This record gives sequence, C-alpha cells and structure tokens, in this order.
Amino acid sequence: MLSRTFRPSRPVDLRLTLGPLGRGAGDPTMRFRPDGVWRATRTPDGPATTRITSDGVDITVNGWGPGAAWALEAAPALLGDADDDGDFVAHHPLVAEAHRRHPGLRIARSQAVIEALVPTVLEQKVVGKAAKRAWFALVRRYSEPAPGPVGKLLWLPPSPDRLAALSPDAFHPLNVEHKRANTIRLACNNAVALEATPATMTALPGIGAWTYAQIALVALGDADAVPVGDFHLKNVVAWNLAGRPRGTDGEMLELLEPYRGHRGRAIRLLMLGGTTPPKYGPRLELQSISAL
Repeated sequence: MLSRTFRPSRPVDLRLTLGPLGRGAGDPTMRFRPDGVWRATRTPDGPATTRITSDGVDITVNGWGPGAAWALEAAPALLGDADDDGDFVAHHPLVAEAHRRHPGLRIARSQAVIEALVPTVLEQKVVGKAAKRAWFALVRRYSEPAPGPVGKLLWLPPSPDRLAALSPDAFHPLNVEHKRANTIRLACNNAVALEATPATMTALPGIGAWTYAQIALVALGDADAVPVGDFHLKNVVAWNLAGRPRGTDGEMLELLEPYRGHRGRAIRLLMLGGTTPPKYGPRLELQSISAL
C-alpha cells in the first residue's frame, strides 16, 4: 500500500466533489463507506484502488495496485484542487445560498475520459434506473475485482480493449441496443486518442454536445460544461432561476449566461439548493431496447 497526505488549497467535501464520478449508490466501481471513499480506476500505469479520507483539514489517500503511485500523484486534481471559483458570482439568491451552504463543493477532474464516457453513453435515451442497471451489469460481466483489501466489494471499470472486442450483440442482455453499443465500441477502439485529445470525441457517431458536457464535467474538471439536450435540466434551470415550470435549451443557456465560466458549477448548486419543477405527466417507464 502507498499513502499520501496533503492539505487542499480550499475546503473539500468528499461526497459532493466525488459523487458525480459514481453512478448511484450501488456503483461497483466506487463506494462511499464509513472508512472513506473507495474508488477503482485504470490509470496509464495500470489498475488502482484508492481510499480517500479527510479529517476536515488534510486529505489522506491510500493506494493499491500497479497504478497506485499515479493515482496518488493525481489525487489533488481529482479532488478539485485546480478548480478556481475565485471569480464566481452568485447572481441569483438561490445560487448564492447553495454556494454559501456548500463551501466544500469542488469540480473534480478524474483524467479518465473513457471511464466517464462508457456509463454516459449508457445513459443516452433511457431513464437513469435502466442506465445504472446496464452499467452495473457491464462491470460485473466484463471486468474484475479491484486490487487491494476490498475483495469483490469494489470492481474495476471494464478495460477499453475488452469492450472494443465485444460484438454489438453482447450488449443485448444488458438491454443496450446496437446504436449505443457501437458508440461504446468505437470510442474504446480510439481510447488512446480520446484520452489525449478529448474534444475530438464529438466527431464520433453517437457523441454529441450532451455526452461531451457530461464527460467534461467529471473527467476534465470543466466548471463551465452545460449538458444541452438533457430531458430534465432545462426545466430545473427555468423553474429555479425564472419561475417557469418548463424551459427550452435556448432559455436555459440564456439564464445561465451570467455564470459563463462557471455554468456547470451553477447547475450543481441548483441541483443542491433548488427545487424540482412541477410534473405534468406520468413518470417515464423503463424501456426495452426494442423500443429504442
């Protein structure tokens, strides 16, 4: 085991900062436990497991596996130490209150583009519950337990090579149709290039502005990322910033314009401190891939 302790430049709330990297409470690649935040990842040097703890001032990171040294070196960036909100201005009272109440919210930077891309593509066109089920099943079927002392409680994300070699039909038992399957396979085939130049991913079929923004927010630490095309987000922004229960992407961008440079941060704060807009229709049901 390797270990590193450092003092971040600003307060860090581990759950708020690292939460967006996980895919729900049952994500097998990430666990929030009483003894710390456990995360499995594939670094340029190999697989790694990290356990991250904080005493309120200093952060300690323990690492296991061939990529442990890399993961410890990257830990400050992962925890948003380069995230500078010094020029952030909360123009709306709701945003200001959320910012005041959550001083430890930082924008994480995992530097793991493909690890963010695969579950994000799985979230395209389907409800969150279906995407989480597909991600959990993909990890358990095509990956392996993470290194370190956690046994089968923590699993590595599937390797790009393994996913690239799958046939589209291999995704069918996971309720993932050919279109999303092929997007994942193509991205994994180009994993090295995408990790080096993430912006080029939008040239791939099936990866648009929404997908790129979701990835940029967690993998690249982009505090300005806005997921245009999200089914719910435009309504959340319109409701909390303008009192309108429904909005368009254009209206959302207009309302977020005063926060340019920090629009992704403003969205995070709205999700923490805002309220859900009124619902006028039935809840979306889980879909079979035959309907996609």
